[in-house]
Amino acid sequence: MPEGPEIRRAADKLEAAVGGEPLTEAWFAFEELKPFEAMLKGKTIERIETRGKAMLTHFSNGLTLYSHNQLYGVWRVVEADKQPETKRVLRVKLQTAEKAILLYSASDIEMLEQKQLEQHPFLQRVGPDVLDETLTVGQVKERLLSPKFRRRQFSGLLLDQAFLAGLGNYLRVEILWEAELAPQHRAEDLSEEQVERFAGALLAVPRLSYQTRGQVDENKHHGAIFSFRVFHRAGEPCERCGEIIEKTMLSSRPFYWCPVCQK
Repeated sequence: MPEGPEIRRAADKLEAAVGGEPLTEAWFAFEELKPFEAMLKGKTIERIETRGKAMLTHFSNGLTLYSHNQLYGVWRVVEADKQPETKRVLRVKLQTAEKAILLYSASDIEMLEQKQLEQHPFLQRVGPDVLDETLTVGQVKERLLSPKFRRRQFSGLLLDQAFLAGLGNYLRVEILWEAELAPQHRAEDLSEEQVERFAGALLAVPRLSYQTRGQVDENKHHGAIFSFRVFHRAGEPCERCGEIIEKTMLSSRPFYWCPVCQK
C-alpha cells in the first residue's frame, strides 16, 4: 500500500498536469457529487494537499475534494478527452484544455467547504504529516514523549496515523533500523540521546524517500533509488554491522530488523 511519500509524489504529478488551468469538465460517478460538476467548470485547481494517505484538491471557488485511495484507488494523468482501457471503475474526472486527471476505484470521496474540512473526522484524527516542512524534530520529540504516545510500543505506534500521518510499513522498518531501536521499545524507556535520534529519523527517512524514490532504477526494489537498508532484505547482511537481517510479523505486517543493531 502506498505510504506518505508515494501519495505526495502522486499529488505533485496531478498538480503539475492540471494545476492553475481552468477546468473544461468535472465529472463524478457518485450521485451526491453530481451537483458540483457545474460548480467546478471554469474554476482552477489551486493546489493539491496531502495529509498522510488522504488527498485534498483545493479549487478556486473555496471547495475541496477529499479523497482517500485506501487499498484500490489510483489516480491517472491522461491527455484531454482520452480514457485509457482499464477494468477499473472511474470515479472522478477533472479535465482542462490539455490534460485530465482520473481517479479510479476509490470509494472514500467527498466535496467539502472550508468549515466541513476543518471538522472532517479523518482529518481531525490524523497527526501531523511527516512531509510537512514546518514540522520540526523538537515537535516530534514532544509528541513521542506525550502521555498519549510515550507508553506505546513502536511496532504499533509507527502504523498509527494519529501519531504521525504518512508513515507505513516500509517506513516503520527503515526508521527503526536508522535509529537502532527494536520494535518493542517505547519512548518512555529511551535515553534523551535515543529520543533525539529517533525523532530525527522519523522525519529524515520519509523525506529522503519522497525526494529520491521517484527516480527509477529497475535493479532496486520498488524500482527506485531510495535504498532499503533492511526492508525485504531478510537473509542478507546488515550494512551497518554485517549481522544477518531477520524477518517476522508484527501488527499483521512483515517486519525486518537487524538482531545486533536493534537489540
